[in-house]
Amino acid sequence: MSRLLDRAVDELAKLPGVGDRTALRLALHLLRQPTEGVDALSAALVDFRRNIKFCRRCNNLSDDELCPICADATRDRSTVCVVEQVKDVLSIEHTRSYRGLYHVLGGVISPIQGIGPSDLKINMLVDNVRRGEVREVILALSTSIEGETTGYYISRQLADTGVKISTIARGIGFGDEIDYADDITLVHAISNRTTL
Repeated sequence: MSRLLDRAVDELAKLPGVGDRTALRLALHLLRQPTEGVDALSAALVDFRRNIKFCRRCNNLSDDELCPICADATRDRSTVCVVEQVKDVLSIEHTRSYRGLYHVLGGVISPIQGIGPSDLKINMLVDNVRRGEVREVILALSTSIEGETTGYYISRQLADTGVKISTIARGIGFGDEIDYADDITLVHAISNRTTL
């Protein structure tokens, strides 16, 4: 087999959910595309990796200092939905049912994996809440032990702020991930959130 094909397959197979066979199919597909299209894909990926930023307010992905959600003056600034990852923001935004702001933690507390509170953007969240605009923090974390632990830790950190702390309704089953939930489940989970 071609050394160049082997290298392309090896790199593509490093992507999550892409095995050797899928990597081979992708490499052969790219080979059949016009060179300009493959160059545009390559340039987009390099540009994304080198120039993407994290929003200084919520830790979401952004092209600028503030992400489009934080920069949008029509969003409800009194409500912040706390999520684990950027993909959770995308899942909730896809429902078009939530108009507040977000805060992306970057994961959950997991002592087994060596992830403690200081490894997450919890202090950033607490600082934002202490500025006084926020009236409610919605914890939209996975219903795993780690997600529950993280939610409890955040609620303890915000206990003296006077903000309402709620969690999304349990329409999402224990152990489920937000990005796998369908739109209707997410709409009901956000709409029927409960106070902790």
